[in-house]
Amino acid sequence: MIEDWLERKQVCVCAGSGGVGKTTASAAIALGMAARGRKVAVVTIDPAQRLVNALGLRELGNEERRVDAPVEGELWAMMLDAKRTFDELIEWHAPDERTRDAVLENRIYQELSNAVAGSQEYMAMEKLYELSNEGRYDLIVLDTPPSRNALDFLDAPRRLSEFIDSRSLQLLTMPGRVGLRVLGRGTGVAFSVMQRATGIDLLRDLGEFFRAFGDMTDGFRERAGRVSELLGQRTTSFVLVTSPRRDAIDEGIWFHRRLKDAGLPFSGVIANRVATSTGRARRAELIEQVGDDLAGRVLDSYDAARRLAERDQANLDLLRRRLGRTPLLEVPHLEDDVHDLDGLRRMDEYLFGHA
Repeated sequence: MIEDWLERKQVCVCAGSGGVGKTTASAAIALGMAARGRKVAVVTIDPAQRLVNALGLRELGNEERRVDAPVEGELWAMMLDAKRTFDELIEWHAPDERTRDAVLENRIYQELSNAVAGSQEYMAMEKLYELSNEGRYDLIVLDTPPSRNALDFLDAPRRLSEFIDSRSLQLLTMPGRVGLRVLGRGTGVAFSVMQRATGIDLLRDLGEFFRAFGDMTDGFRERAGRVSELLGQRTTSFVLVTSPRRDAIDEGIWFHRRLKDAGLPFSGVIANRVATSTGRARRAELIEQVGDDLAGRVLDSYDAARRLAERDQANLDLLRRRLGRTPLLEVPHLEDDVHDLDGLRRMDEYLFGHA
């Protein structure tokens, strides 16, 4: 059960593709561990704010808020603000206030930090590292960003390091306007035309931004390395949240292999929204109770539910064979949508073994 998976763990990374109930599972894990006496923080990147509603909060931001829940421990929650996290990184790595302000007030940086879609995975890892390093929680549960690839976030620190070490950035961070000559004369002419039309000296802004950012590259590189180290520690636990859909099962198999190859700590799989069958209905008894016409429709519904449950179990059997001894927990498709604390508690029976 989840409690066994997370024994002596300080970080739980919930990963999986979109639409499998990953945010709900993350919240249920956090609530269940808090109910068992742990001080827990759950971090989400869910733009639909399902976690906010499920925890009975009006809003969440980039700072943790305590959830009013009847638990033995404490439950805290936050929703990642990628831009604010980016700003905090600049404030942390800037060598002095002048450099910090030069970057934060630069138009290039403001546009870059607002376009956070591509940096969301790395910002999630940064926030995880920050909370872990502060040591204020017994357990941090991270609901990873929804993405096409369930493990995009694992590559985020490496991609940042490669960008920092790239020749292009090294040229752009050279003193003066020398580095910007790599843009070519034609680009410079275009920037001049743009300046006359808009009054914005984009070339100057680029130069100022990259020169200021160049003073921080060592700090960013070192931090990226520490984030990667955190993911591989024994106190970290990866949990895959999936569904019985065949595409999700195939991704789960790939996820397991990728983590194993990387030597990362993988605890188990939560199969969410699994269809269950109540067995076969007796036609004669149904006809006697509801009539021939309605009985036929009820039987059709029973048969459809049974076929769906059989399909789900066949897919999960495939996943079990590929996982070997890796544990797998099933959470059935609950009658009511999980949208509040009571709904999260209903998942407790399946995740922790008892209500």
